[in-house]
Order: sequence, then structure tokens, then C-alpha cells
Amino acid sequence: MALFHIFLVAIVQGITEFLPISSSGHLILLPNLLHIPDQGQIIDVAVHVGTLFAVILYFWSDLRGAIFGLPRLFMGRADTPGARLALLLIVSAVPVMVAGLLLKITGLNDALRSITVIGWATLIFGVLLYWADQTGKTVRTSEGWTLRDAILLGMWQVIALIPGTSRSGITITGARVMGFAREDAARLSMLMSVPTIIASGVLLGAEAAMTADMGLIRDGAIAAALAFVAALLALGLMMRLLRSVSFTPYVIYRMVLGVALLAIAYS
Repeated sequence: MALFHIFLVAIVQGITEFLPISSSGHLILLPNLLHIPDQGQIIDVAVHVGTLFAVILYFWSDLRGAIFGLPRLFMGRADTPGARLALLLIVSAVPVMVAGLLLKITGLNDALRSITVIGWATLIFGVLLYWADQTGKTVRTSEGWTLRDAILLGMWQVIALIPGTSRSGITITGARVMGFAREDAARLSMLMSVPTIIASGVLLGAEAAMTADMGLIRDGAIAAALAFVAALLALGLMMRLLRSVSFTPYVIYRMVLGVALLAIAYS
């Protein structure tokens, strides 16, 4: 694969993975709008690995406790903050894992990968994010999320299987509806991404491993490194901006992108 193509896919994935503007939608659009070959599953897995390491590094102080709490959780005890966080993150990932597997088995995931679907999802869920952000209360913090919250946010996350929705965008929307402050809503969304990205990577990786060769592995390593840097920078910038800025700039971007996509789809 051409180095420019790898660079483009990795940077787009890295920047859009954690911003509420849909990474999958942008990756689907790249080959359609720029008339370049689809990047393939090896590169998809690689850029997901890169973004995974970025969010783990950024939220290491939180995730370290969850990782060390896993052995205690496996023994049936969630009586420490780390074990409890691990439990909530796993629970939040179950709905999207089940729904994603069903979509893949039935082939509906391929049917949804169209510019029309992405355009409408970009617009509709952008408006929903704006509404939730402007009307949602700010009475809760991420430290106080419960098992019920994890289940509900997990159900919100299922909607992200529609390309163009944005996994981070829809979970932030759900968290704002539930009363979490902006920064706390984003923090929960980012933490929830870890088991979701791992599950997606394992599923795609198992298929991609069958067709991998040294050239693709090299391309994947480059893509992962680039996506890691881009994701870490984008994540840090968003979390800092949320201390003083709402989600409105992302909504405006979604409106412009959605209208442009629908103009292309219906032209």
C-alpha cells in the first residue's frame, strides 16, 4: 500500500476515533470520495490498535486500577474501585459486542456502509448531541456511575454501529442525557472505548491474520504508530477544550459534513 494512503487512513482514524464525528464513517468515505482502494482489514485493525494504546496511555491512571482489578473480579468480587471499574466497563461493552456480531453474521453491517446512511446519521445524531449537550444537567461525575448507568450507556453505544453515528458522540449524548457533566461524559465515553476497541480488534484481527503477509504487517505497524500519535493529540486537545467549550463546534462540523454527503448521495 502507498505510504500516502497509509498516512491518510491512520491520521483520519487517529483524529476522528475519539472526537464525536464518527471515525468509521470517515474511513468508509475515504475510498468513496477520493477514489482510492479500500484500506483492508489489516490496516483497519492496525489503526484501531494505535488508538487503543493512545486512550490507555491518556487514561492510564484510571485504567491501571481496572487492569489490576481484573483478577479480583474474576474471583467474583467487585469490592475495590479497580475491580468495580473493570466490571462496569465490561458490562458497558456487552450490548455492542452482541449487536455487532449479529450484524456481521447477517451481513447487515455491509448494507449500512453507504454515503446516504452516513450522511443522515451524521446529521440526525449531531442534532441529538447538540440537544443533549444544551439541555442536559451537570449534576453527576464519572466517579459516581453505577451498574445501571453502564447498562444504559452500553445500549446507547449500540447505536454507534450505524456508520456516521460516532461511538464517542452517541455515548457522550447518552451520558449528558443522564446528567453527567461534559468532561465527565467524555471521560466515561473514552474509558468505554477500551473494551469495545479490543473486541472489534480481536474480531477483525482473527479474519485478517489469515491473509497477512510481511508487507501488510509492515504497513500495519506504520499505520498503528501514526494513528497512536494522532489519537493522543486529538484526545488531549478535546479533553482540554471541554473545560471551557461545549460540543457545538463538533455539531457544526457534522452539519456541514452531513449536508455535503447527502448532496453527493442524491446528486
